[in-house]
Amino acid sequence: MALPARTKSQAGVNLPALRHHNAALVLDLLRAAGAEGISRLELAERTGLTPQAVSKITARLRAEGLAAGAGLRPSTGGKPRTVLRLVPDAQFAVGLHLDRDGLTAVLVDLAGRPVAVTTAPLDFGAPAEQVLADAADAVRDLSAAEPHKPVLGLGVAVPGPLDHRDGVLHRVTGFPQWDGFPLRDALAERTGLPVTVDKDTNAAALTLSLGEPLGDFAYLHLGTGLGAGLVLGGEVHRGARTGAGEFGHQTLQLDGPLCGCGGRGCIEALCLAAEARGDRAEAARVLGAGAANLVGLLDIDRVVLGGRTVAADEDAYVRGVRAVIEERAARGGGGGTVTVTVAGGGDRPVAEGAAQLVLAPVFGRVGERG
Repeated sequence: MALPARTKSQAGVNLPALRHHNAALVLDLLRAAGAEGISRLELAERTGLTPQAVSKITARLRAEGLAAGAGLRPSTGGKPRTVLRLVPDAQFAVGLHLDRDGLTAVLVDLAGRPVAVTTAPLDFGAPAEQVLADAADAVRDLSAAEPHKPVLGLGVAVPGPLDHRDGVLHRVTGFPQWDGFPLRDALAERTGLPVTVDKDTNAAALTLSLGEPLGDFAYLHLGTGLGAGLVLGGEVHRGARTGAGEFGHQTLQLDGPLCGCGGRGCIEALCLAAEARGDRAEAARVLGAGAANLVGLLDIDRVVLGGRTVAADEDAYVRGVRAVIEERAARGGGGGTVTVTVAGGGDRPVAEGAAQLVLAPVFGRVGERG
């Protein structure tokens, strides 16, 4: 299979201080190669590392159970090349999506493939101890699916705003009691796992960015709330204070209905109100107006829709959002070549993206900007 070329920032270097970095580059190429595998010579060519360095790295990965032989490849001269592959079930990661009314937890292998999934009701407005207990129980049950394999960590996706670096929640719309709560540290203590916390929209955008190239895009998640995950230059854009993507609280109507954030006429309030009264076409039109604003502001290539509300009628939302973007483009507002697609899977991409918060750094793909 064709493998992606490494960018300059992903090229390997022969310095002992970057041993982990170089191993991550090799692991990423092994993952991309899939079951077909890749030879040591190809690894050296694609990373820029010396063959000796690649041999040392792959020997260590094999000793750790992360890589294995995948047969021999005929050579055009000399002896056949040994081909190596990733061992996906050598280690696992857990992704946890804590939504306002439910939780989804997924156990994924190193290739990002779901091994086990669980869902349960959740009252995000309950006392913190109850929410933490429910989350820890879900993680414990999932980890039991592969009891003899190490779990690298727990990625947690929650509604924003929050501080991604410190894992501290801010004033989640409708749930101000979480403001300042150290969710990362609290869950690490409960589960005994390293924990990374990010916004639900960023988690989904991360997992989308690791698939087929989508260029610069915005992931718009409409479920119990509305938010955006932005991928610019191949990386998730979080902003200086990791608060980027509070898309749902753009004001579209100055004298509009009161929103849970305290403002009026927010896209989230208008969208959810239209859905509540059964006017899906209006909900899609409002979402499209916000999407067109993003397209004009950021000059992005694609808008990806997701979330359970979108999943209820994907075609209606794609048509509605696309129509507004195209109408704006016809008036000279840009966005004429923007593609509108659906992530699919309802809320599942968020939980799987949460697991990628753990896995991406292992493969040298932190997927973070700002």
